[in-house]
Amino acid sequence: MGMQVGAAQEEDEAISAINTTPLVDVMLVLLIIFLITIPVAIHTVPVELPRESNQPRETKPENINLSVTREGTVFWNQEAIAGEALVERLKTVAVLQPQPEVQIRGDGAAPYEHVGRVVLACQRAGILKIGFITEPPPRG
Repeated sequence: MGMQVGAAQEEDEAISAINTTPLVDVMLVLLIIFLITIPVAIHTVPVELPRESNQPRETKPENINLSVTREGTVFWNQEAIAGEALVERLKTVAVLQPQPEVQIRGDGAAPYEHVGRVVLACQRAGILKIGFITEPPPRG
């Protein structure tokens, strides 16, 4: 193996060979990155996800339906009721066995503050079961 040094090559000649060493280095680095990251992206833990179910509940006569309008008026079944009177009336119901469920129907345009006051009144009265009545999503 010999190496030519010096005047054997003229100064004006252009080197026509492409240096592929940097290209190979970059390709090897990319190959290693892909080999490391692809198994992480493909393999996942097999988990059976729960199915969506929306089962309508039957309203029992002993359940209490509280409706909240967008203005903040609270109705006990169909009867309007004030704030402190609501807490007192809920306290009398909270001691019954079995305790009835309070179902809250809040107007979609009502500020959350109005519905939050009803939930707070239920908590202060000691009601354990509170449910929210919503419209089911459209089918199809």
